[in-house]
Amino acid sequence: MIKIGIIGYGNLGRGVEKAVNAAADMELAGVFTRRDPKSLHPVSGAEVYSVEELEKFAGKVDVMVLCGGSATDLPRQTAEYVKLFNVVDSFDTHAKIPEHFAAVDKAAKKSGKVGVISVGWDPGLFSAARLLFGSVLPDGKDYTFWGRGVSQGHSDAVRRVSGVKDARQYTVPVEAAVARVRNGEMPELSTREKHLRECFVVLEEGADAARVEKEIKEMPDYFADYDTTVHFISEEEMQKNHAGLPHGGFVLRSGSTGENKHLLEFSLKLDSNPEFTGSVLAAYARAAARLSAEGKCGAMTAFDIPLKYLSAYDDAYLLAHLL
Repeated sequence: MIKIGIIGYGNLGRGVEKAVNAAADMELAGVFTRRDPKSLHPVSGAEVYSVEELEKFAGKVDVMVLCGGSATDLPRQTAEYVKLFNVVDSFDTHAKIPEHFAAVDKAAKKSGKVGVISVGWDPGLFSAARLLFGSVLPDGKDYTFWGRGVSQGHSDAVRRVSGVKDARQYTVPVEAAVARVRNGEMPELSTREKHLRECFVVLEEGADAARVEKEIKEMPDYFADYDTTVHFISEEEMQKNHAGLPHGGFVLRSGSTGENKHLLEFSLKLDSNPEFTGSVLAAYARAAARLSAEGKCGAMTAFDIPLKYLSAYDDAYLLAHLL
């Protein structure tokens, strides 16, 4: 059995917990938190420990799955915890992946551990699709669309606006842009042409709706470069229609071989972004354990790990049933 530890017990940590408990070859060794361990009650009944106790578990946990955020948690945690454990994270700040990889690789090679980084669905599964599609259809162009789905980071940004009590922000692909790609046009698309932003906002009592809407639409890095719609709704409607965390998206590659055109597509439609991402992390935790058992070490991404290492099935089964 592969013994898994979870560091962080938010939506993503709970998603990993479900995936580990559903896997016949894994067991949950414990949940580790910066909060008071007594305040958490995992649905699986797993033991909860303080992160201050991590060193006691060196050699007792095969893989630690890190479920913190990419902004401040993972840049520090992954390189630090790989000194003691094989680790897996879903670091998703694309522009900073090279430096994150370098820091984790240096620490992992020194400790002899495996550090798998950036393996959610994007980066992660979508990264693998882009690499595969571009390799088999080199004369072409990639397009990645996200949504329709809840962006947790953008939702948090809206909730930080003065006068906002609650909010959800949906990232929505522009249908006309998607249609042009699928028609084989290979257009050059700006940020605004690819995605819309749709916000559902519950206001604090007495808040100025016009001011809130203006502040959201003009927010740099989040909404200023997009066509953004703001809907003001009640708390009841928020709970009824926007309580979940759905997401998804698709990778397209449009290209040609001589005179013939081709379109490759990989898509996801997810009822729960954190639960699905948790399942991806669990699969890569299995791979990390196997690679470590083979004596491998260092940082790795979805590009470095053979697909069969993700599967609970053995080679004989994969050859007979999936190849």
